[in-house]
Amino acid sequence: MAATRKLKPTTPGQRHRIAPSFEEITASKPYKPLLAPIKRTGGRNADGHRAMRYIGGGHKRRYRIIDFHRAKIDVEATVLTIEYDPNRTARIALIEYTDGEKSYIIAPTGLKVGQKVASGASAAPEVGNALPLSSMPMGTIVHNVELRPRGGAELARSAGTYAQLIARDIKYATLRLPSGEMRMVLANCMATIGSVSNADHMNTVLGKAGRHRWLGRRPRVRGVVMNPVDHPMGGGEGRSSGGHPRSRNGLLAKGKKTRSPKKNSNRLIISRKKK
Repeated sequence: MAATRKLKPTTPGQRHRIAPSFEEITASKPYKPLLAPIKRTGGRNADGHRAMRYIGGGHKRRYRIIDFHRAKIDVEATVLTIEYDPNRTARIALIEYTDGEKSYIIAPTGLKVGQKVASGASAAPEVGNALPLSSMPMGTIVHNVELRPRGGAELARSAGTYAQLIARDIKYATLRLPSGEMRMVLANCMATIGSVSNADHMNTVLGKAGRHRWLGRRPRVRGVVMNPVDHPMGGGEGRSSGGHPRSRNGLLAKGKKTRSPKKNSNRLIISRKKK
């Protein structure tokens, strides 16, 4: 079944709307002990000054506490529900360990209610299980990859993304990341088998400006239509092009390399992402 659905054009806002089907969702309410409040900032910092533009409004949310460490080694858990998370593009799964503890994890594609998952070097390389990269077969598709041992997952966490294990030596494993970058990661770092769920998120169409506002996104304005005081590309008589595309801080926007050449992790990158 399709993971998205095209709505009938009963209103202008629904004419081009492509919505998620939510067919994989099995629970309508989250597990309360794993919720935390989120303080909305409206893009303001501690001084009350606007630090990020185009942020504000949106529906009230509560944060789902996700287990990115999978530190309960060799303890089996059962998947109880697959749920929607308003704070991320992926779906999440509520799991219960044999000792009674419950936690949320990022749900990989194909994870079903009732399925067993585990973590540790002795776990089978099956969807939903978390293993060190040193214990995985070559070519394995993974997500939720750690950059530092026991530091928690940092790479490949959004909807539909995955990395692939393509080489390994005693100390390092080589991954092909979602961007196409080839990078070495310490082989004792953990990763979860499979790709992240909700891969059709990229195909959704919000359909109207109001739906952006519900998500907390305010209208975005092009720099070329601003005044010179607001943007380097602003000002000029009539409709001027604004010169070379650049950011609000004057950083060139087309092709300029922004990564520091002195960054310590440069030595771990084998090839940069594809253009």
